[in-house]
Amino acid sequence: MDFDLTDEQRAIKDAVAAVVSRFDADYWLERDDDGEFPHAFHRAMAEAGWLGITMPEAYGGANLGVTEAAIMMREVCNHGGGYAAASTIHINLFGPHPIVVFGSDAQKARWVPRLVAGDDQCCFGVTEPDAGLNTTRISTFAEKVDGGYVVNGQKVWTSTAQVANKIMLLARTSRFEDSKRPTDGISVFYTDIDREKMEIKRIPKMGRKAVDSNAVFIDNLFIPDEDLIGEEGKGFGYILHSLNPERVLVACEAIGIGQDALARAAKYAGERVVFDRPIGMNQGIQHPLAEDWMHLEAAYAIAMKAAWLYDNDRPCGAEANAAKYLGAKAAHDACLNAVLTHGGFGYAREYHVERLLREVTVTRIAPVSEQLIKCFIAEKVLDLPRSY
Repeated sequence: MDFDLTDEQRAIKDAVAAVVSRFDADYWLERDDDGEFPHAFHRAMAEAGWLGITMPEAYGGANLGVTEAAIMMREVCNHGGGYAAASTIHINLFGPHPIVVFGSDAQKARWVPRLVAGDDQCCFGVTEPDAGLNTTRISTFAEKVDGGYVVNGQKVWTSTAQVANKIMLLARTSRFEDSKRPTDGISVFYTDIDREKMEIKRIPKMGRKAVDSNAVFIDNLFIPDEDLIGEEGKGFGYILHSLNPERVLVACEAIGIGQDALARAAKYAGERVVFDRPIGMNQGIQHPLAEDWMHLEAAYAIAMKAAWLYDNDRPCGAEANAAKYLGAKAAHDACLNAVLTHGGFGYAREYHVERLLREVTVTRIAPVSEQLIKCFIAEKVLDLPRSY
């Protein structure tokens, strides 16, 4: 078993770092203050070709796997950008996966090159306030009409909808009560955002101010037939194809943030002198940071295992979910201990660790809760009765 990076993977890591390092922690602190979308960062990543790392070469992408995407995203999060940096480009990696796998050649030719170039920005309209993680109970409905569909409904936690011009939208095309199975009757659309038919309200939130999250109210939005991905009513299965890769990416993004916070804490502990000695000499400071290092490394190992399994067409649901759970927990602990290591200065924005703590918290919540991951492992791995 080889744990070393290939030459190509090492080149990816170094090249991504070269771009990300141009946007230091102060840049991200300014975006956290003013709430402006990081357009310069998004453009720099697009120009360097990183928005297409998982996209087919035929449409301008690099056609690489989730392993390379995970290496890239850990690097993105390891230079002070926190989860704002990740969220600026995250959806480009596996959010459009239904297009790549199930879209027609004409759809891929029309949509993918523009995503790779950064000319289009996409948001993801899946979650609903009354459905949560029970995606089969979404109520946004697309009614068939001549030439397309008319959509009405509501989405929530739709990130980047303030700046996006495209939306990947999940909607029912058959009512829940009229479907043979709960997963039937759900369709996926990739279409233009029509702000006359969509009211997009920004949600003030705990962190990641620069990357907006929104409640979206859809009122008689017309979607042409050619914007339906795959077969009508089969969308739930299409969305599932991107879930395991997303869990791996979220894990590695969280781990990158945790490692950034840990490095800041260790540096501060080595330099901060109290009672005529650096505080890093004290085991009360050393031991929590040493534990954080171990937990982050262990989480990264299972994340890379999950990525390898996925890229080799092997089942990876348990490993991907475990990576997301362990990565988020380890990163959250590292960020909290970084704040505590800094003492009062950890509460000060200029040291950045409080921002990292606020932003990493979302990885424990989304895209799936810790409780549901435990239920999944209990049922699918330990063969215990389904609990929900």
